[in-house]
Amino acid sequence: MEETNITQQEKYDKGRHIFKKSIFIFSIIILFFGVFTLGYERGREKEKGGSESALSPKDALIINKEDNDRTIDFSLFWQAWNLLQEKYVDRGNLDAHTLFYGAIKGMLAATGDPYTTFFDPKENQAFQEDISGTFEGIGAEMGMKDNILTIIAPLEGMPAEKAGLMSGDKIIKIEDESTTNLSLEEAVKKIRGPKGTEVKLTIFRVGEDDYLTITVKRDQILVKSVRFEMKDNAIAYIRVNRFGDDTEKEFNMAVKQALSANAKKLIIDVRNNPGGFLETAVSMSSTMLPFGKVVVMEENAKGDRKELKTQGRDFLSHLPTVVLINEGSASASEILAGALKDNRDDVTLIGEKSFGKGSVQELIPLSKTTAMKVTVARWLTPAGHQINTVGITPDIEVEITREDIESKRDPQLDKALEILK
Repeated sequence: MEETNITQQEKYDKGRHIFKKSIFIFSIIILFFGVFTLGYERGREKEKGGSESALSPKDALIINKEDNDRTIDFSLFWQAWNLLQEKYVDRGNLDAHTLFYGAIKGMLAATGDPYTTFFDPKENQAFQEDISGTFEGIGAEMGMKDNILTIIAPLEGMPAEKAGLMSGDKIIKIEDESTTNLSLEEAVKKIRGPKGTEVKLTIFRVGEDDYLTITVKRDQILVKSVRFEMKDNAIAYIRVNRFGDDTEKEFNMAVKQALSANAKKLIIDVRNNPGGFLETAVSMSSTMLPFGKVVVMEENAKGDRKELKTQGRDFLSHLPTVVLINEGSASASEILAGALKDNRDDVTLIGEKSFGKGSVQELIPLSKTTAMKVTVARWLTPAGHQINTVGITPDIEVEITREDIESKRDPQLDKALEILK
């Protein structure tokens, strides 16, 4: 966003406007909780009197639906703000920006949706680096599954994969600190660090009797979106690691290489691909489906559905195709796999059940240095299947064991090559 010439007073007024708007939203959440509690306690008092039954939570909420109960007392926030500065034992160490950003984060956390988040300046910069594919850390996509910090996908060839981290690993501790009360952003901040430094992770892995302690040496993470290779029997193999800024361009180059090599069959590998831009998934699906086919349906809060369809440029729909998925295949990866499976009879999904992230987020800049990521819709496959927290089950399930990884065997890819011979 370009700089504009504005006065200090205008900057001050703009800051106060943003601050007041955020406090307004935050106060709504506070009042909602207060009204709920008040209604329930009043009901309990009536029950003690013996004349009336206690109000249920549902009935207590009705109090807030009346016109005369919609007034918001903004002084509540300011009372808390002032009392903190007056009474808090370490008030000399308080930082206004930290408190302000924390208030917004608390409001968004109250939604219960781990994907609706606020990015302060440092977090926003880190997120932009993630999308660009260049940053320093361990090279693993993480998310919340069942409210537990979970490895969605260790990136190919990066420190996390080299250290032995796997999709589905639950991170119990970072160094010696429990992750129980950490948000996703806080956990990522602690795991990231300068190249050459180390971070110790305590892991729970299904099938293991004890916790695992894995130390990962951080490095610069350079993520190449797409890798192309021709296999025997004229099979084109395209590995897609993420859906970022450069993915569409790299994928189109891989498509050209496949056509130049007279490929007769196709493998699309989105294992350990945590997703990315929805638009990229739609564009890539367009190269493998006829024009006008539904790639994904978005369903908003009202239940209204919007169909996102292929845009033409169908170059590969005539090739029998296998899509490789696993627990690390999430979001845009699941959109791509679901679109191909529901629209074509000659597509086979091989591997393990996908992660199950069936929601759509919109990134909204709030200022030059901050942003907010909001879940704006759920998505469904063209056949209407909602896979959030459920995932997509492959047609042929093939597991990769720890022994396979240590021996550098890939039975899932082997099965795909066998099916396409």
